[in-house]
Amino acid sequence: MKTVRLSIVLAGAIFVGSSLGATAARADGLPVLGVDVGATGVATRSGQARYVTISARADTVVARVNAQGGRIGASLLLPGTFTIPAVAYDGSASGLSGDGHTLVLIEPRTGFPRAETRLAVLNTRPLVWRTTITLPGDFSFDAVSPDGSSLYLIQYTSALDPTRYNVRVYDLDSSRLVRAPIVDPHERGEKMRGQPLTRATSSDGRWAYTLYDGAGKAPFVHALNTGNRTARCIDLDALAGTNLARLGLKLDTRRGLLIVTRGARSALNIDLTTFQVRPPSTGATGFPWLLATLLLLGVLVIAAVLPTRIRRAKARRQLAGTFAGSTSDGP
Repeated sequence: MKTVRLSIVLAGAIFVGSSLGATAARADGLPVLGVDVGATGVATRSGQARYVTISARADTVVARVNAQGGRIGASLLLPGTFTIPAVAYDGSASGLSGDGHTLVLIEPRTGFPRAETRLAVLNTRPLVWRTTITLPGDFSFDAVSPDGSSLYLIQYTSALDPTRYNVRVYDLDSSRLVRAPIVDPHERGEKMRGQPLTRATSSDGRWAYTLYDGAGKAPFVHALNTGNRTARCIDLDALAGTNLARLGLKLDTRRGLLIVTRGARSALNIDLTTFQVRPPSTGATGFPWLLATLLLLGVLVIAAVLPTRIRRAKARRQLAGTFAGSTSDGP
């Protein structure tokens, strides 16, 4: 009964908080206002629960909600205004480490740029406050390492253009912002620019794949390895000049592919090992390889059988000639 009463009280607090906070324009750290994923939250790796945040005046209710039935498994009243971070404009959410032990929240922005950025870091088992980070300058949240030791942030480098940014690392163990930004070693002289459209994340939280619009140029995928602080930029030149509104990302780990989708169809395939981009296969899966294999087997069979048949035909002709000769020379 105590658990039930607690759930009712928290549900009431969430309802009141959502009513109070719904009127303010806000965004979950992204430069464009209106993207708020706090109430929908971020799912655990198993998908059995979600962490949600609801504004309650000057405080924030953080709760772990069971996906089946909506029961509140844990809750925390956190001083200050924080929310689950959005990482793309389609409402993709992040902030939960791959091991499920660390949850990162960000202070919602009310404009761009902002003078400072605040993040709250929580432990999830039990659900308690760990630390609050205040950084000078304008940042949004990007990802967290699987063990929760490294935070990846987008630092906006222009007060006028939110498509100009650097990817930075905040080391929680040393409580400092790492000086060098994360760059693709294959494209050191080229600056990434664009707005994040959507996000796909590996099941262990190690890889974060973000599709960017390219700021008027070709779109690209930023593949961030949150485990070792490296990244690759994958240009999607074939999609330059096309309508990007319906593009999405889908992971196919069985085939080792990141699929760029357009609506329900595949537009491009990205090999997760080599990062090479290729068009999606057409027709029945594996048909060209099956046909080539059958043709090769046919050639091998012919090559093996044909000499035997030729020798047999030659022997028959010789035998027929011998028989014909012996007939003409008879008495």
